[in-house]
Amino acid sequence: MPCQRVSLITLGVADLDRARRFYAQLGWKVAGESEGVAFYQMQGQVLGLFGLADLAKDQGREGAALGTGAMTLAQNFATREDVDAAFAKALAAGAKELKAPEAVFWGGYSGYYADSDGHVWELAHNPFWPLAEDGSLTLPEAT
Repeated sequence: MPCQRVSLITLGVADLDRARRFYAQLGWKVAGESEGVAFYQMQGQVLGLFGLADLAKDQGREGAALGTGAMTLAQNFATREDVDAAFAKALAAGAKELKAPEAVFWGGYSGYYADSDGHVWELAHNPFWPLAEDGSLTLPEAT
């Protein structure tokens, strides 16, 4: 089994119901729930939303103040227009604009927003990394 993979990404959230509403407005659908965690099936991975205090306790750090913003989750899109549409949808759902989509130094197009709990998302079009029909990404160097 390959070790260079991520199977599950869990985001700590202050209010699970509010976070679920935010992602629902983006069109995401809960695929399962277990003891205060909402799970979203993605392509080959799962995203979980877990209450902050419960996540800290589960990590063995009960009472720890968990933070956000030190990492970025990213979605790549086939076109700049797709980036703009997804960015507008996120803002309409209540995301905080961090950087509007724009042409960037490496030849692509990207922008950033923070979700309802401050988790940072990048939306990008990279003309050097073509997407499969299902939206999945494989680096050209990896094929």
